[in-house]
This record gives sequence, structure tokens and C-alpha cells, in this order.
Amino acid sequence: MYNTLKKIAKSILPTSFLTKHEVFFRKLFLFKYRGSTYTCNVCNTHLKKFIPLGKRDLLCPICGSRSRSRRLYHLLQTHELLSGSILHFSPPRTLYRSFKKRTDIHYIATDFEDEFIADHSYDITDIKLPDNSQDVIICYHVLEHITEDLKAMNELYRILKPNGVCLIQTPFKEGDIYEDYSITSEAGRLNAFGQKDHVRIYSLNGLNERLQSVNFNTEIIAFQAIENHQNGWLPEHVIKATK
Repeated sequence: MYNTLKKIAKSILPTSFLTKHEVFFRKLFLFKYRGSTYTCNVCNTHLKKFIPLGKRDLLCPICGSRSRSRRLYHLLQTHELLSGSILHFSPPRTLYRSFKKRTDIHYIATDFEDEFIADHSYDITDIKLPDNSQDVIICYHVLEHITEDLKAMNELYRILKPNGVCLIQTPFKEGDIYEDYSITSEAGRLNAFGQKDHVRIYSLNGLNERLQSVNFNTEIIAFQAIENHQNGWLPEHVIKATK
């Protein structure tokens, strides 16, 4: 039902209109999905089920959060990181809307490709912000798009305050980092890296070592799905990088 209605809406209504009124349209699904089996920790809605997406991802029908967004929100809360100045690269709409409402944080959203709702369009390899200016940086699924990733990591380190926290996640593979800059076509990158706009696939240890090479202190945080099945979480790893 959800996917069918979504396709119909996208075929007859402008994308800008759907985005602007997304919260209202999603509330229409409450009658079908409200229940007591699951809980979305982003919108605090009790659900009888999440909507399955590709790659075993799970969508909240009410706020649109995916598994990694709910994990991120949990991480920010439990590590008490929702304070001070927060820079968020390519934020999911549900988190952007939630954080922009808060008056106790200075929330800055940026997206270079104009694909996400954002306030700025910073180039991650040349961020126009002062040194030591950010308490928290959220960099989820960005670095695998960046050819000069070490330059980007140096920029993240530069603008992070001493004792600040940068949360980083990408797709991961076993073994070593795989990158080949001779692959430039969309078809070639899709075949090599799993997505047409990716330029590499990191390994968890490989990304961790690169972050350490630009002086970050790092901690690998591992989540298992069994930890809280009720919230529709999936297994994943996040690197917590500090200065």
C-alpha cells in the first residue's frame, strides 16, 4: 500500500510540493501502521510494523526515518552529543526537521550536491568555517563519494573543536579499501563500488586507519540488530573520531 500510494503521489504532484507537505502526508498512514510491536525513536510513534526497503533497510512510515537515522539519533542521545554547534552533512529530512526545531543547539546542515534539505553547500574538501568551531560533526555516507578523502578528513579535523566528536559512517567491506580512480563511468562505478556516484569502498579498519593518519583519535562503535529489534535497527558500525 505504502509504495503504491507513493508512486501515485509522485506521478501527479510536484516533488517540491510533496517535500514541503511530507509530514502531513505521512500522518495519513497512522491508521494503517499504528500498533505496539515497534517504536520509531525519532518520531516516538508506536507501530505494528516498519516498511521493508532494499538491502534489508526498514523505513518508518510516519517520519520517513531509515534504520541508520534511528541508530544515529540514538547515538547522539546516549552519548549526549546534542549540544553546542553541530555540522551535519547531507542530513536525512526527518533529522533535519527535528534538529532545526531545537533552540538549545546551533544546527548547521550542508549538502554539496543539492540533494538534501540544507542551509549551506560546503565543499567537504574546503569547508568555509573557522578552525576549532564545531562541537559535533555528522558525516554519514559522504566520504565514499569524495576522491580526495584525506583532504576532506583534514578539513573535518581542522574545524572540529578540541574534545569535539565527529561521527563517520560509510558502506564497508571485508579486507582492504578498494579504490580505482581510472573507473569514471557511472556503470563502471556501480559495478565496482556498488553505486554510480561512489569512488571507493572502505573497509572498517582501512577507514579507521586513514582517520588516524590525519591525527584523529578513533573508536569503532558496533551495533547489533539484536540489541533493540523493537526500533527497527540493523547491524552497523560507526567510527567516533575525536580531536
